Amino acid sequence: MNEKIGIITFKGNPMTLLGPELKVGESAPDFSTVDNALAATTLASYAGKVKIISAVPSLDTPVCDTETRRFNQEAAGLAGNVVLLTISLDLPFAQKRWCGAAGIDKVITLSDYRDRSFGLGYGVLIKELLLLTRAVFVLDAGNTIRYIQIVPEVTSEPDYAAAIAAAKALL
Repeated sequence: MNEKIGIITFKGNPMTLLGPELKVGESAPDFSTVDNALAATTLASYAGKVKIISAVPSLDTPVCDTETRRFNQEAAGLAGNVVLLTISLDLPFAQKRWCGAAGIDKVITLSDYRDRSFGLGYGVLIKELLLLTRAVFVLDAGNTIRYIQIVPEVTSEPDYAAAIAAAKALL
């Protein structure tokens, strides 16, 4: 298993990421997650769509809450060919409850709790915390990676404008 040190910190403390270091232009790895109804979902579940994938540690934390609400607002201005996915290790029941309470209706939340295939496949699983680090991936309709941001400090927000611009450039 690849270990990457020096890419992220959590509250200023260096952390280790597990998995590969993906690059723009590469094919996105497949993953197996579950949606809020416990149905299995994979990359193929969103075939033909431009995908903005937001990895977060937990929806029940302030920055993840802010980030997911912001992407939900941004989704209103995007074409129907774009899907926004937020993936965390939160259980699907907690994700569903949080989305209902937060009024999230455009972002699809997915849980990587079963086998962490997204976290390990995309190189965003934090070894020390066993949570996903904050990251954003934009994939084109053919699942080629067109944008990546691994947020250097886990408690900071991503560059929303850059991610949205990357997705809009693919439409």
